[in-house]
Amino acid sequence: MVIVLGGSGGRGGTGEVAGSAVPAPRTTAPPGAVVLVGAGDIADCGLDGDEATARLLDGIDGTVFTAGDNAYENGSRADFERCYGPTWGRHRERTLPVIGNHEWQTRGAEGYHAYFGQRTGGAGSAWYAMTLGGWRIIVLDSDCAEAGGCGPDSPQGRWLADEFARNAARCTLAIWHHPRFSSGPHGDDGAVDPLWRAMYGAGVELVINGHEHSYERFAPQDGDGRSDPARGVREFVVGTGGRDLRELKDPKPNSELGEDRTFGVLRLVLRPDDFDWAFMPIAGQTFTDTGSGVCR
Repeated sequence: MVIVLGGSGGRGGTGEVAGSAVPAPRTTAPPGAVVLVGAGDIADCGLDGDEATARLLDGIDGTVFTAGDNAYENGSRADFERCYGPTWGRHRERTLPVIGNHEWQTRGAEGYHAYFGQRTGGAGSAWYAMTLGGWRIIVLDSDCAEAGGCGPDSPQGRWLADEFARNAARCTLAIWHHPRFSSGPHGDDGAVDPLWRAMYGAGVELVINGHEHSYERFAPQDGDGRSDPARGVREFVVGTGGRDLRELKDPKPNSELGEDRTFGVLRLVLRPDDFDWAFMPIAGQTFTDTGSGVCR
């Protein structure tokens, strides 16, 4: 089901369904840009959706991200090696991993940390940051209880404040698992409200989440979830990595587009002052969503 939720797509957005004539995005970055591509809710040994999305990654240059719940059922070492490894694991060396609640079902998220190594930020935490092109990429742990909290006085919150103070990049995006706003069955997640407010306060352009097994794009919003086209943070929920798909519910305010029947990946082309996005469906499916925005 495709749900156009907030108008015709907002700032540069265009959702397309079966019969679309929208051309496939180029699979290499144009000059002066970098590509970031991925999804969340990915690999289950009993299902094959992750193989279909991994084949998309096979043909796309750039850096891969996950958005959590990478290896079902419990994020154990065996789950990563047997289920994730043969598919998305083909791209492990160019992957920025993000932890989800299923990874925490193994004590200390040991399977996640062991599989990705130092890229996860280390076994004592699951947050880190890096620069990609001219963009600052911030990875956070939205399993707030396991992470020691998400508020400003938590270890993660203090690290985040220091990160913003030390790295005042013109363009920034953040990735964590649980969406602050969602029209899916899990709904809005209030536990990550401090993270969302920190993003808005710092002028972050984009937040990418998983957890809901569907695709949804929100218009830019402020710290309270109100429309803010000038300064707001745009949220993408991309839980379409392959595990399964789940029906969207009644649309939440500022939700522009939702789709719950297509596996695929979100491909971002990041330039020094602006960005393009494109949802890319697996072979045999036709839903796409494309658009662009500018850094503030």
